[in-house]
Amino acid sequence: MCGIVGYVGEKQAQDVVIEGLRRLEYRGYDSAGVALVADGALATEKRAGKLANLEKAIADRPLPPATTGIGHTRWATHGAPNDPNAHPHAGAGRRVALVHNGIIENFAELRSELETAGHHLLSETDTEVAAHLLELEVDSGADLTQAMLAVVGRLEGAFTLVAVDAQDPSRVVAARRNSPLVVGIGEGENFLGSDVSAFIEHTREALELGQDQVVTITRDGVSVVGFDGTPAVGRRYHVDWDLSAAEKDGHDWFMRKEIYEQPRAVADSLLGRRTPDGHLHLDEMRLSDQELRDVDKIIIIACGTSFYAGMVAKYALEHWTRVPVEVELASEFRYRDPILDYSTLVVAISQSGETADTLQAIRHARTQRSKVLAICNTNGSTIPRESDAVIYTHAGPEIGVASTKGFLTQLVACYLLALYLAQVKGTRYGDEIDQVMGQLEEMPRHIEQVLAADQAVYELAREHVDTRSVLFLGRHAGYPVALEGALKLKELAYIHAEGFAAGELKHGPIALVEGGLPVFCVVPPQGRDQLRDKMVSGIQEVRARGARTICLVEEGDDAITPYADVVIRLPKVPVLLQPLVAVVPLQLFACELATVMGHDVDQPRNLAKSVTVE
Repeated sequence: MCGIVGYVGEKQAQDVVIEGLRRLEYRGYDSAGVALVADGALATEKRAGKLANLEKAIADRPLPPATTGIGHTRWATHGAPNDPNAHPHAGAGRRVALVHNGIIENFAELRSELETAGHHLLSETDTEVAAHLLELEVDSGADLTQAMLAVVGRLEGAFTLVAVDAQDPSRVVAARRNSPLVVGIGEGENFLGSDVSAFIEHTREALELGQDQVVTITRDGVSVVGFDGTPAVGRRYHVDWDLSAAEKDGHDWFMRKEIYEQPRAVADSLLGRRTPDGHLHLDEMRLSDQELRDVDKIIIIACGTSFYAGMVAKYALEHWTRVPVEVELASEFRYRDPILDYSTLVVAISQSGETADTLQAIRHARTQRSKVLAICNTNGSTIPRESDAVIYTHAGPEIGVASTKGFLTQLVACYLLALYLAQVKGTRYGDEIDQVMGQLEEMPRHIEQVLAADQAVYELAREHVDTRSVLFLGRHAGYPVALEGALKLKELAYIHAEGFAAGELKHGPIALVEGGLPVFCVVPPQGRDQLRDKMVSGIQEVRARGARTICLVEEGDDAITPYADVVIRLPKVPVLLQPLVAVVPLQLFACELATVMGHDVDQPRNLAKSVTVE
């Protein structure tokens, strides 16, 4: 999730673009860059790191005056966060400059085609491929809009592209497919941005684009066409949010915004994972197939929310690969003298890639000759650099301290790892893997369905503003969901909350149950052995003792209704994938409860986003 700005008008484009990037820096802070059209040439500057690095470079070496320009603040996906990989990228003759948000799935084939034709690409990014293709089109006589239409027809994946042509300073052209882009409409000037915060200081009139559309902005107007070239219209609206709300897409908290970004984040996590022949492909799998076949034990290490993602991964890995899996707290791992050797695969899950406990744990594992695979959201961070392989989650920046979309995308990465190992080891047939991948690709739609019922969850939260204790119950893959639901309440609402495996109730925790105690119950889907029936028994046990049962149940399972005081419906999904939908109402509940209690949801007390000390 990167930040994009485009401008055509009468003001100095550099000032407008830099100001817009400052508003969008929450969307990416690995690098930043600008491209201006001045006197028939491109003037560009880009720097790795924070936006301040770019501003210093421009102060040291000023760019020429210009009234047309684009800018970008990057969250790295393809290629490390460094100067060459920073956007904008230019074509071979530096006539076209382009910035990009998203992932171009078929970039490897397109890059190979360009290199065969004699093009020399300067970066590791998928973006530069699009810049070269676009320049080829304008060099052949197309205007920038026509060129964009020709190029998007060749690209696969989700993307926003914004480009300028050094020989046509009158326009900025952009394309959108499954990636955010909004137009700002001014007088004698027009804007493009990843969201309205990019231009809200200049105009509050906005145009929302549809999917698969190309937009051209000039000083005098805005024109929109579909990818097929037919005229189209966007939805015009007035922005009545203040700047703070604009950065959050109108939400009160970044965390709430990130909860609603989860369908898109899950979809992005699945992009580019299959080759044209249908085989699974992972980002930086630097372990050979033979090394993976030699793995006879997997140890997952993580902390906090990532630890619960690892607990779900255990169920998937053991079920699909038949390899024994242990899940360990990274902070405890190296102090118990774990048994490790060359046939052990250590999977380290860390949103930031800098978690100190997890980093020390993988260093210990490597001294024992174990292979290490990282699941991480931050390209170029320490844990991926020190690992033998990486699966990047592509969640984009997560500003709220309490992880939401980070957790869901870690789950997706764990499922992908399990399926990839099953493919390599031959423990699942290709059609079985295809079936699960198809189910995963349906998950964004299912998550949207859960989010559509948000108001009922919010009302439930408001009813519990005076609650001081909440229990969560689950079985199988629902047990880690119960733990994660409890953690969210602890982090945000500062109240007692515990998650339990439902079968353990009668072994002690049932003593906590008293009249009116809210108990969230994650009910497994029907048809999975006796899981659901056993869960129903646990629900009856706590309800008989006066608890208020709040049951998360798949749609169509009406047999639970007599035992539930409140029913939250979930889409029908396989039991192993149910955590992707079951955790979402628990996130909404915790966020709303903390809000009505008057807490700072984005920055809970005593917590930091990345724990970089042991």
